[in-house]
Amino acid sequence: MKHNTQSFLKKARRVVVKIGSGVLTLDHGLNTSIIDTITDQIACLWDRGTEVILISSGAIASGVKKMGFEKRPEGIPARQAAAALGQAGLILAYDKAFSRYNRKVAQILLTRDDLSNRRRYLNARNTINTILSWGAIPVINENDTVVIEEIKLGDNDNLAAMITLLMDADILINLTDIEGLYDKDPRNNPDACLISEVTEITKEMEMSACGIPGNLGTGGMLSKLKAAKKLSQAHIPMVIAKGLNPQILNDLCSGQAQCTYFIPGKKRLNSRKCWLAFNLTPMGTIVLDKGAEDAIMKKGKSILPIGIISVKGDFKMGAPVVIESNDGRTIGKGLVNYSSSDIISIMGCKSDMISKVLGSKPYNDVVHRDNLAIIHDGG
Repeated sequence: MKHNTQSFLKKARRVVVKIGSGVLTLDHGLNTSIIDTITDQIACLWDRGTEVILISSGAIASGVKKMGFEKRPEGIPARQAAAALGQAGLILAYDKAFSRYNRKVAQILLTRDDLSNRRRYLNARNTINTILSWGAIPVINENDTVVIEEIKLGDNDNLAAMITLLMDADILINLTDIEGLYDKDPRNNPDACLISEVTEITKEMEMSACGIPGNLGTGGMLSKLKAAKKLSQAHIPMVIAKGLNPQILNDLCSGQAQCTYFIPGKKRLNSRKCWLAFNLTPMGTIVLDKGAEDAIMKKGKSILPIGIISVKGDFKMGAPVVIESNDGRTIGKGLVNYSSSDIISIMGCKSDMISKVLGSKPYNDVVHRDNLAIIHDGG
């Protein structure tokens, strides 16, 4: 563990730190002591030239404390109200903590819409880059006060992965209430062993991961594995570590922390391909034969109609779709040049037959390689 975490953090120019509700909450309120110790260490990282973006849970927990509730309220309106009440207290706690180092904080609240729309995605990146250039710390959370299921990012593990990709960060440090990923649930199994390094996130690993959240959180270990999987496909490492350790960031930098390090994949997706792969909600699916799969996976080709064997869903030209192999594996995501009905009409045909079948041929390919992001199964 020492070599990987220490070497990555030493050379990292930009780090995303995600702090979960299990770390930030104490008796259903904010754990200000942890906020102070974490901000101490983040300030040290900044002083040595490493930019830090903070993804922070805790707004709903802060609101729950303010209202005197014993647990996280049920129902979307109640949770949104708790977030609205608690967000001010959360950002105030960070503002107070970072002011000890003459550092300013900037609150950013996002929804899936902000990251799926290409213009808003780029605007968010430009805004965060500007904040960083001013030497201030972006404190980012999902906009729980207005979010609905259709535009919900899911949880802050997913949000942290999305921001890591958005900002071309070098590593995501995911701070939670346990040391990392275990081979079995350590709460129920005293003999559970910490997995120090993960080279591949398997389906068996996902099935065994606990997806049950705590009283004040929304994500479990499964959501952290999904975040790590996204980042691995973009050649970005992730660490899961115990944020309740008051020296956790210092220990990670020195290679002394007990944690789980997710080794990144070999090929890094560029910013646009990351946006295509992870920020768009697919409207349908295109299934390829083996020849077309090999052409896009091994030769970097576009998807032509001749290699398509089936279409799922009803979508328009320009829609994002999942690309599947004939045996059901997800191999990519992309933007289509034709509607689902037109693709059904031309699938299996050579490109020079498109005009004859449809009456016109605006494109030779169904998905151009520039609008295609190759990802691993399940990504």
